[in-house]
Amino acid sequence: MTKTNRQWLLRQRPVGMVGPEHFEMVTNPLPDVDLDAGQVLIKTLMLGFDPAMRGWLEDVRSYLPPVAIGEPMRASGVGQVITSRNPDLPEGALVQGLLNWQEYSVGDPAGMMPPRVLPDGVAPNMALSVFGTTSLTAYFGLLDVGEPREGETVLVSGAAGATGSVVAQIARLKGCRVIGIAGGAEKCAWLTDSCGLDGVIDYKSEDINQRLTELCPGDVDVFFDNVGGDTLEAGINHMADFGRIVLCGAISQYNNEAPRPGPNNLMILVARRIRMQGFIVLDYLDRAEEAFANLANWVMSGDIVWREDIQEGFENVPATLQRLFDGRNQGKQLLKVADPQ
Repeated sequence: MTKTNRQWLLRQRPVGMVGPEHFEMVTNPLPDVDLDAGQVLIKTLMLGFDPAMRGWLEDVRSYLPPVAIGEPMRASGVGQVITSRNPDLPEGALVQGLLNWQEYSVGDPAGMMPPRVLPDGVAPNMALSVFGTTSLTAYFGLLDVGEPREGETVLVSGAAGATGSVVAQIARLKGCRVIGIAGGAEKCAWLTDSCGLDGVIDYKSEDINQRLTELCPGDVDVFFDNVGGDTLEAGINHMADFGRIVLCGAISQYNNEAPRPGPNNLMILVARRIRMQGFIVLDYLDRAEEAFANLANWVMSGDIVWREDIQEGFENVPATLQRLFDGRNQGKQLLKVADPQ
């Protein structure tokens, strides 16, 4: 029986909130694949979702080219090798890479994010969550860009998310006092009770500026920002002299129909000699093994906890992306496509 390959293609670029209407699902027969040396045919088992995917839909210059109209949406995933012309990726192996929104894909060692075999004992969900790119982002963004020192105060926005929660816990492990910003009582309680944060601000019910005055009387040394907008502006107000602001994302801005003006208090950066720097995790992939080794130690010892929101069904792929932007997801957003053979 001929296999079919379902794909979710970009139908139109969103203006404002991204939704299922911006994509279309097509079903094509999967012909016999004539693989080149080193390539493998991969069946998708699980997909990962990150806020950065919204930016990939914009036709603007960025660190990656935009997804083209009519192309499968770009996404990380875990799959199983079905056919192999690569001795390092044998048939039956579970691999992680850039699989996109499709049931089958060709993995190429020369590709942008080539497939790599999952380590023994690492399940697909863990490979995409606590050992995935969001945790690598947390590790390098905090330690290399933020440079926290023991005894300093670290502020994390989007602290209940896949990246922010790991940032906060690494900062705690480095001897810092950690304050998180999150939305809703349940997320805030998880951050204090399970992640061990010293204080949390619920932006849905509390004034961020007022709470920062109360929680950070000595000001903030490192601010890891995933949110942007008014949250970034509030954080700048409470930065210490020679503080460091790590710009990781701006999820509050991604679905705006028109760009909002930036923070109106940037002169504070000059007066307090603050460094504010953006970064992209792709610049650190050559050091990924360093991060994996440390993360594995922290996870296995129970020093880092994490949460996953796992949806199911290939037909639900676009709706799962939307969960990131309406606040329904709890931790790393994943979608199960199939079970391994």
